Amino acid sequence: MNMKKNKIVRLTVSYLIIAFVVLIVIYPLLWVIGSSFNPGQSLSGSKMFPENPTLDHYRFLFDMEESNYVKWYLNSLKISVMTMILTVITVSLTAYSFSRYRFVGRKNGLLTFLILQMIPNFAALIAIFVLATRTGLIDTHLGLILVYVGGQIPMNTWLMKGYLDTIPKELDESARMDGASHFRVFFQIIMPLAKPIVAVVALFSFIAPFGDFILARIILRTDEKFTMAVGLYEMVAKQFGNEFTKFAAGSVLIAIPIAILFLFFQKYFVSGLTAGGTKG
Repeated sequence: MNMKKNKIVRLTVSYLIIAFVVLIVIYPLLWVIGSSFNPGQSLSGSKMFPENPTLDHYRFLFDMEESNYVKWYLNSLKISVMTMILTVITVSLTAYSFSRYRFVGRKNGLLTFLILQMIPNFAALIAIFVLATRTGLIDTHLGLILVYVGGQIPMNTWLMKGYLDTIPKELDESARMDGASHFRVFFQIIMPLAKPIVAVVALFSFIAPFGDFILARIILRTDEKFTMAVGLYEMVAKQFGNEFTKFAAGSVLIAIPIAILFLFFQKYFVSGLTAGGTKG
């Protein structure tokens, strides 16, 4: 009986903790969603469940003549997708090299990556701005993509290397004995087995640019090239800017592509993340 009571107590406490955490996460989301349907522009009179909900704020965002939100949305998607593709390619090749080959400077390279991932990107804002100015990449999406890809390499290389270390090297050796080249081993043997960690890296590298504000604000200058984070900020930060309910509507729409990608990669996410942390 005591064991049964202890089990019931543990389960009750666990469910209460889970319910509390869910409440903390869901409560602000409900306020943002509710605010996006509230009439008017101010959040002071907004309610979580508005009495007279309206879609005017969403209509305003998608009106090409009144708002550049659609352009900001497409810009964010383009930058995030390109960052994701380039990051997966560069990180996969780099992590495979560090995992499978032994060369001069290997340990120092890994140590450098470890140190670099401890330094946040905003700590190098001045250097990034000067570099982008001298290379003519200010106010270009290419410059922002290159900054994002460079910032993603250190952490994701360590993460993917840890996963690749768990794949038996005997598979590589047997394939080479059968005449397979290094690239064939990489693409046809290692990459299919590394799908979980590739999905994790792809998800991380997509989310980071999609919600970033600081780097995008430093690089981008014109309204047509803004990402959603910068564009929505400018909507409420400019003089007489009090479009807070429209800001809430735009914030709700930001979550759609991230949620879709997360659901698509969900079956790989947990296994890839935990396996990547076992070695390396």
